Amino acid sequence: MRHRPLGSSGIEASIVGLGTAAIRAGDTDDDDFIKAIRAAIDRGVTLIDTAPSYGWGRSEEVVGRAIEGRRDQVVLATKCGVWWEDERGSYNGVKDGKANHVSLRPDTIMIEVENSLRRLGVDTIDLLQCHKPAIPPEETPIPETMGCLMDLKDQGKIRAIGVSNVSLDQLDAYRKAGDLASDQFRYSMISRDREADILPYCAAHNIATLSYWSLEQGLLTGKVGLDRVFREDDFRNNAGGWLPWFQLENRQRLLDVLAGWAHLTEKYDCTIAQLTIAWTAAQTGATHVLCGVRGADQAVQNAGAGALELEADDVQRVRDDLVALGGPV
Repeated sequence: MRHRPLGSSGIEASIVGLGTAAIRAGDTDDDDFIKAIRAAIDRGVTLIDTAPSYGWGRSEEVVGRAIEGRRDQVVLATKCGVWWEDERGSYNGVKDGKANHVSLRPDTIMIEVENSLRRLGVDTIDLLQCHKPAIPPEETPIPETMGCLMDLKDQGKIRAIGVSNVSLDQLDAYRKAGDLASDQFRYSMISRDREADILPYCAAHNIATLSYWSLEQGLLTGKVGLDRVFREDDFRNNAGGWLPWFQLENRQRLLDVLAGWAHLTEKYDCTIAQLTIAWTAAQTGATHVLCGVRGADQAVQNAGAGALELEADDVQRVRDDLVALGGPV
């Protein structure tokens, strides 16, 4: 497993990270998630990303149980800013049956951090990230939010500060207001918009990047065939909306491209998923790739991508194929 710095924080983390957004009230047992997390750690994954709003505390609690006795083996990242204890902040709708607000005001952040420390069973959070930007009507000024985070860092409650899902202007404002280590955002082979702004900015300013959805909910593993049918309540059924690559016609086009990389998976003795992760991590400005899992087998496979170093010609060959593929129809 290769490691890279989290910006200028002095912390190094595995280039393949474990995302835990799937740990919600659902169809997977907590013990299965714990096994998956421990299997990832056993294979060299050190970066574990969670959030209070994943299962409304459940994800942090499960992660805390999984790392008992192994705290020194992990870089623990969680978030703040999605608030549900009262109506402070700006209303953010209903998620998993719970009304919530975006609140980046210092008083709620301080409470969130104490709650996260308790649920995770740790004394310090390695990386605390603002989950999303402030929204109207209560748009806490970025310097005020960053001042609170810097205070928490001075107190030893957190070691590094990150943001998530911000615009380029917001990212710049956070960087100028304090010690910014990382930025988390959606980025994948078929969602490359951030190559035009966020990725080059982070590369220029020594900010680590934590990409999510880099396997596009399974599409970029090559295992989501045309016969795959999703449950009625699965958001991937929204193929005609914000997930057009799940439409059958687009899915076929993508599967054809993936099939054309058989010589690469043979050359590197890897799976399509591992090739996808390695390619993502090889892009300019991309430093860490978060991969969600539901079982130990997935965790082990994803971790295997952390040792792959693709040759420059192969990285370009994949990009050429993606450019030729174009966007969804």
